[in-house]
Amino acid sequence: MGKSMAVRHFIFDAIKELFTGSKRYWSWIGFLLILLAHGVSSYVTQMQSGLVVTGMSDQVSWGFYISNFAFFVGIAAAAVLLVIPAYIFDRKDVKEVVLLGESMAIAAVLVALMFVMVDLGRPERIWHVIPYIGAFNFPDSILAWDTLVLSGYLLLNAATLCYVLFLHYHGKIPTSKLYFAVVVITMFWAISIHTVTAFMFSSNPSRAMWHTSLLGPRFIASAFASGPALIIITLGVIRSLTDYRFSQTVIDILALIMTVALQMTLFFVGVELFTDFYNEGHHGASIRYLFLGIEGLGNLRPWIWAALAMNLVAVSILMLHSLRRDMKWLYTACVLTFFGIWIEKGMGLVVPGFIPTTLGEVFEYSPTATEISIALGIWAFGMLVFTILAKTVVAVELGRLKYQDPNPYRPRAL
Repeated sequence: MGKSMAVRHFIFDAIKELFTGSKRYWSWIGFLLILLAHGVSSYVTQMQSGLVVTGMSDQVSWGFYISNFAFFVGIAAAAVLLVIPAYIFDRKDVKEVVLLGESMAIAAVLVALMFVMVDLGRPERIWHVIPYIGAFNFPDSILAWDTLVLSGYLLLNAATLCYVLFLHYHGKIPTSKLYFAVVVITMFWAISIHTVTAFMFSSNPSRAMWHTSLLGPRFIASAFASGPALIIITLGVIRSLTDYRFSQTVIDILALIMTVALQMTLFFVGVELFTDFYNEGHHGASIRYLFLGIEGLGNLRPWIWAALAMNLVAVSILMLHSLRRDMKWLYTACVLTFFGIWIEKGMGLVVPGFIPTTLGEVFEYSPTATEISIALGIWAFGMLVFTILAKTVVAVELGRLKYQDPNPYRPRAL
């Protein structure tokens, strides 16, 4: 059978698998489609009226969309925590779930890119950053670097996932020599996508809150806390709803990584607070606004204090071995970590970078219903992509989706 025929069989069988499922599966798909449709409707309103329907302004030009972008780039980068032990150290227990991690990386990158798209007032002008078509301005532009690393990371994960999944579908074991180089590149690329994202913020000297060399390590540490948290929750859901089983050691190693990463994240936050408050100057105005408010204005105070409380409770649970090994407590810590980092890296970092302005003016920001609706639609799109990929992965790994020779009795070449 030719390669093109084999690929067609794989695609057709995968599509057929997606249209089979229980009522619970179709209820989930329907729920995501409703959120997605509502988000599209809100985005149409934004396109017709402009960004005036958002809470953003000339003074605060990055808001809820870029906050989510920064967070989901970290979720995508965290997939490397499964790729390294699975492909580099040949951990068989991690190999059982590495394809799910790569599926999550693909969904997270797509979500991050979509948040950038909806943040643009004129999304059709995205062609300006396409190499050889627009003014890519590489290597001078940090945005050009970010476009390159995100699209490259998406292609690397998609290529590895499709290659391994296609061979498993045919009952074959992938040859490590053929994809080992890609895996090594993906390892370094995963770190680069979040580092370059951090550079986009820290390269702005007029924004004192971002202009620190600590921002890159802080981004990586928070990604390695929130990413494993989401992976653990996802694996728990898959294990409870399907027949797919994997070793508990995978959960244990992810929980340990999350514990250390969350400790480092809180340490970095503490260092920033000490630096800005101990000998407070003009550079500490954004931190003061974020945590304490300025002149009675402090829309972000509930956000950041809630995030700090969630992260502190989560790290307290994770640091106790008996609680970390208890799945109920671990899931609680994962949920708290996920949303704590989501706030701390998004609304607690992106927005206060603009407040006060470079002229010392305080223009507050709160996301509008339109922004929240669009964001929920993009989240739903990401979950829909992951659901599709995860359902295919689980079906192939369980042997439910495999190649059936249409003519099993034909003579084979010797």
